[in-house]
Amino acid sequence: MFDAKAFLKTVTSQPGVYRMYDAGGTVIYVGKAKDLKKRLSSYFRSNLASRKTEALVAQIQHIDVTVTHTETEALLLEHNYIKLYQPRYNVLLRDDKSYPFIFLSGDTHPRLAMHRGAKHAKGEYFGPFPNGYAVRETLALLQKIFPIRQCENSVYRNRSRPCLQYQIGRCLGPCVAGLVSEEEYAQQVEYVRLFLSGKDDQVLTQLIARMEKASQNLAFEEAARIRDQIQAVRRVTERQFVSNTGDDLDVIGVAFDAGMACVHVLFIRQGKVLGSRSYFPKVPGGTELGEVVETFVGQFYLQGSQMRTLPGEILLDFNLSDKMLLADSLSELAGRRIHVQTKPRGDRARYLKLARTNAATALTTKLSQQSTVTQRLTALATVLKLPAVMRMECFDISHTMGEQTVASCVVF
Repeated sequence: MFDAKAFLKTVTSQPGVYRMYDAGGTVIYVGKAKDLKKRLSSYFRSNLASRKTEALVAQIQHIDVTVTHTETEALLLEHNYIKLYQPRYNVLLRDDKSYPFIFLSGDTHPRLAMHRGAKHAKGEYFGPFPNGYAVRETLALLQKIFPIRQCENSVYRNRSRPCLQYQIGRCLGPCVAGLVSEEEYAQQVEYVRLFLSGKDDQVLTQLIARMEKASQNLAFEEAARIRDQIQAVRRVTERQFVSNTGDDLDVIGVAFDAGMACVHVLFIRQGKVLGSRSYFPKVPGGTELGEVVETFVGQFYLQGSQMRTLPGEILLDFNLSDKMLLADSLSELAGRRIHVQTKPRGDRARYLKLARTNAATALTTKLSQQSTVTQRLTALATVLKLPAVMRMECFDISHTMGEQTVASCVVF
């Protein structure tokens, strides 16, 4: 039996992190506090805040405390511990993949490529994009409008004649001398740089000036080619909702129903919606919505991929109790000021409404899918004359003409 009174006598009033263990020595909850003594004492009052807290306290057999210098340090350590231990009473963000970027290399003839992970290669990185599909779609679009190379350097260095991409107008062919001038290639690279930075107006201004100059010089074929580029850029920019302020922000909308939460993150860079992603954090029973949002935001930015790019501003549709602490921690991490807003207006309010709508839609779809799976399992149990299907093992065996046999087993 855990002796709470004896334990609390040893606890300091400094900021820090605490880890709660069950009888098996498993970490079941990680938390942080500005005042450890005050926070931990709240768990052992007679009137606890929720059933979740009651269930948690009933299983505590041991508590470890780590004192920190500041509350910000405690917040960072808390999320590192949550990632390490995955405690069942914490809200858990289960998707921690790094986000893809578009990479413009620093080579003599720069190339475009998709990039994930550490940014060691020399060049420029644009993003983040919500998934690989969004990057590949953007790269395909850029290749049509600004035909700079996308081949690997190993391929580029060993070309003696232009490839198919050059033949179909998707690459200027810098690998073969004489096909494109250094000035023209550098100009197309600059257009890509401006386009990915959200400066479409500058791209159009420069292209229009070049088209008019080509017409004056009676270079009508070149003028027609530039005209096609202008039309392509305009078609792309007209399809996007663009904020006049050139926002660089993440917008987080939340939906909560039937014990399941969906957090939808909208990625906006230079006033353009790059894409979005829905998350379904693991939520212990009895968890309040405020805790879901607060824990998700902390985990998403503080314990996620080290390569996650922090925007200048984060918009939320829920008021966080630790909003200033989170903003200070993110600012310290980024080396610049990060703002966390909960009551936006104008274009920002439109962004937030969009994120909230997407969260609700994704949650409805998820719940519907779960209901369908449950119905199918019930039907399967009926056919097999079982009370319930507790576990399924699915085997798949493949071979090549009777040889090189490979087997796999997936357990549900």
